[in-house]
Amino acid sequence: MSRFVSVGEAMLELSPLTEADSWRGGFAGDTLNTAWYARRALPGDWRVDYHTGVGVDAVSDRMLDFIASAGIGTETVLRDPARTIGLYMISLKDGERSFTYWRSASAARRLADESAVLKRAFAGAAMIYLSGITLAILAPEARARLFAHLAEARAGGARLAFDPNIRPSLWESAETLRMTITETAAHADIILPSHDDEAAHFGDASPEDTVARYLAAGVPEVVVKNAGGPVLLATDGQFSRIDTDCVTLPVDTTGAGDSFNGAYLAARLLGRTPVEAVAAGQAQAAAVIMHRGALMPMG
Repeated sequence: MSRFVSVGEAMLELSPLTEADSWRGGFAGDTLNTAWYARRALPGDWRVDYHTGVGVDAVSDRMLDFIASAGIGTETVLRDPARTIGLYMISLKDGERSFTYWRSASAARRLADESAVLKRAFAGAAMIYLSGITLAILAPEARARLFAHLAEARAGGARLAFDPNIRPSLWESAETLRMTITETAAHADIILPSHDDEAAHFGDASPEDTVARYLAAGVPEVVVKNAGGPVLLATDGQFSRIDTDCVTLPVDTTGAGDSFNGAYLAARLLGRTPVEAVAAGQAQAAAVIMHRGALMPMG
């Protein structure tokens, strides 16, 4: 089963150019970014697919063409004639980014509306990847439908990888946020949280606390990113702290964690050890933060 499937929301991205008030348009989104970097890292006999929802308008067509041009499959993407894709704008200060979003009517919110499509999207997958954003944008009944199909896929041999990627404004409540992320983690084979998110919303005092909480939830492989600091890795009863080479002045940190995830998961799918996979993730993220926008060109 040489197939990696990523599920979530892709959007129109506006990233700043060097000139004031000048913007470049592109397409990105946390789960698309991870699929993009997994595609870069996996050999040609591996299939990488992206499942989302888009409109039937010209900008949706352009996004699907863009994704397909990178060698990422879009065959199961749902088309919604009443909606289109969302939009976000990146603001930068000293290389650190913040975002402004327009996504409340995004077609991606319908990505789990059809059971038959989800079943087809996950069929034969070696690994399925999703994020907390994937879950947060869905209505409760769609979230339950997605969970049911993920369980079916795991029973068939797929592994589930999950980045909580917490965006509190997307959730109905803080309680639902914590409950859903914890429930998803309990069924994940690999979890890739960021400590700053976990500290803010689960009260973890240290990255070690984040590791311990997810191990207690039953996750067998925990990889805690730490804003450029050491990555904490726990798997097979082993605990490692892996230092990250410091980049003094990043150009743009957009997509750093997503690119780490893509390279890490690709390495694990190819049989690399978790420590080797962390090194691959760190190398990819170090390259991405010296580039504007979330996606570096393929090649």
